[in-house]
Amino acid sequence: MLSPATKLTSMVMIMLAAPTLGGCATKKYVREQIAPVSERVGALETQLQATDGTAKQALAEAQAASGQVQQHGQRLDQLNGRVDGVEQRLQEQERRGKRPRN
Repeated sequence: MLSPATKLTSMVMIMLAAPTLGGCATKKYVREQIAPVSERVGALETQLQATDGTAKQALAEAQAASGQVQQHGQRLDQLNGRVDGVEQRLQEQERRGKRPRN
């Protein structure tokens, strides 16, 4: 037979363990706890997509601008060549003693 102290110890142990044994979460509880996190993740995904779209648009505009800069650079090189040629002709005329026409 069990002594009264052993019975008391057993009952105390059972009473202390009882709340932890019933701690299984229900599906509803889990859904309620996860819902705010899911909403935040959804909002962040939306923001990320918008930011990605803006970044892609900025990249396309930068690439177009880069192409225009290259075209303008080539045009400037052509014009510099023409200006150099005109300057050389003027210098030759000055050496020969001729004045340029106005």
